[in-house]
Amino acid sequence: MTSNRLFVYGTLMRGFDHPMARLLSQHADFLGEATCRGRLVLVKHYPGLLLSEVSSDVVHGELFALRAGDELLRELDMYEACGEGFPEPTEYLRMLIEVSGADGVAEKAWTYVYNWPVTGLPHIASGRFLDH
Repeated sequence: MTSNRLFVYGTLMRGFDHPMARLLSQHADFLGEATCRGRLVLVKHYPGLLLSEVSSDVVHGELFALRAGDELLRELDMYEACGEGFPEPTEYLRMLIEVSGADGVAEKAWTYVYNWPVTGLPHIASGRFLDH
């Protein structure tokens, strides 16, 4: 199972002056705002997504369609320091999750899920990284 969709919720969103955000905007099409079920924690200057089964736990982000999916995902895996060649456990895991677009339609998209202990990390209650 694979997807050319990518859900981003932190420094990869539009409006961040970041090389990887620029790379994404050059090689992917912005589809719109989207949400997934989860909670956000503030790791340092960037957020981590924790998956949740609780319907009131909502994380807000953006959905992109990747043009050269595999190639771009490899680049992003390097940025997020996950995938082959990185010592386990990696800080993030790339996973296919269900996201809902602004139209409420659910689809599968890749995202990066936080994989390290979160004890003591502040919770971003709004689910919006830009609010913190």
